[in-house]
Amino acid sequence: MPDEQFWSIGELAERAGATVKTVRFYSDRGLLPESARSGGGHRRYGPQALERLRLIRSLRALDLSLAQVQRVVEDAGGADRVLEDAVASRLRELGREMKAMRWREAALRLVGECPPAERADRLRLLGAVSTPPSTAPLARFWRGWLPPRMPARATAAFLEVAVPEPPDEPSPDQVLAFARLHAMTTAPCPAGRRPQPDVHRVGGADGASLLYAGLVEAFDLAGPHLRRARDPYPGEALDAYVAAYASAYGSRDTRTFRRLLATRLAAEPRLDRYWELTAVVRTPPSGVPEPTPGTADDWLRRALQRDNAAAA
Repeated sequence: MPDEQFWSIGELAERAGATVKTVRFYSDRGLLPESARSGGGHRRYGPQALERLRLIRSLRALDLSLAQVQRVVEDAGGADRVLEDAVASRLRELGREMKAMRWREAALRLVGECPPAERADRLRLLGAVSTPPSTAPLARFWRGWLPPRMPARATAAFLEVAVPEPPDEPSPDQVLAFARLHAMTTAPCPAGRRPQPDVHRVGGADGASLLYAGLVEAFDLAGPHLRRARDPYPGEALDAYVAAYASAYGSRDTRTFRRLLATRLAAEPRLDRYWELTAVVRTPPSGVPEPTPGTADDWLRRALQRDNAAAA
């Protein structure tokens, strides 16, 4: 290689549009190959170092970490694959960061736009929620509410419909609703109160597994009727709803059973506030409210009452 293709650290920095400090930093970490040393022991670099430095600066401009850059430049055989993995990883990180920023923005708007008398309460609610928010507290609430020893698959299926996923671009109302859900599900349970309603405890863990699997199916069937704002009426969704309870109780779907079930359901406490907040979290601003297990259950209960009244 001709002598004129060897550059000092300063010359390399000038050609790359970088500082001497930057070149020395990457060189000390073994990322820039030295072509030779001068008689005085100074580093000398060739075109390969210039190409490498430009690549490193391009990767760093994409906000890849130094460790990721090092893996790309050192894996000559699999550089493309390593770069693809690094870019994909950084995109995931950026997605999380952007989601956090959007939640902070909506939270700031929520505090800034509310009446002064409500700000302290809203700051308290928001201060208890991570950014971006985690659904883990809500999932823990439902795991304590569900029967012990319920099969993992049945538990996961129920949690999927019961725990609302925070939207990527929330409105201030959605941020407030999620914060209130967090406060509700992390508050201590009143002494002596059992989280699960008696009507769900009758069949034990095995019966509960059948019950919740059947309820998820019934709620799915009721969903289209709720989206179209149809009045409750007997049909396939109600049949699936009653069958879920009948299978859990080891019974059959009879007229007597439907009357007994309606009586038991009417006597149980409800989680209406939880489902109201869940609907806000799940529904885009200005959108039609999304069905929830709570609204579906309410629709099916009223369908059961109408069915019993018609039979009487």
